[in-house]
Amino acid sequence: MKNGTRDESEATERLALRLRALGHPARLRILAALAEINACQCGDIVRELPLAQSTVSEHLRVLKEAGLVRGETNGSRACYCLDRDAMRQLAVEFDRLFAMIGRDKEPARKARRAQMRGNEART
Repeated sequence: MKNGTRDESEATERLALRLRALGHPARLRILAALAEINACQCGDIVRELPLAQSTVSEHLRVLKEAGLVRGETNGSRACYCLDRDAMRQLAVEFDRLFAMIGRDKEPARKARRAQMRGNEART
């Protein structure tokens, strides 16, 4: 496998992991809460959400695994913060993805059809 293809594949896998992490409303609320402040203890987040501590912890684990949140354990408490650099990178990846899938393919199709008609007329 070529290096460029491997890099693209890894980037695609990373984007898919991050998109899966964003695919739950509670995780979006957790990210929004973390965005408001620079650091947050898990207990603070739990107080803001109608979810059990264990559920919030699992959502934070998924967000951390996706690289969207950083976390540290201080004794029995865990502190989490939004990884703002990762969020900026995700925005860039979104822009690339939407530019790619939102591109208008019709001009290229018309050009190919015209070329094919021109080739048929010459034969």
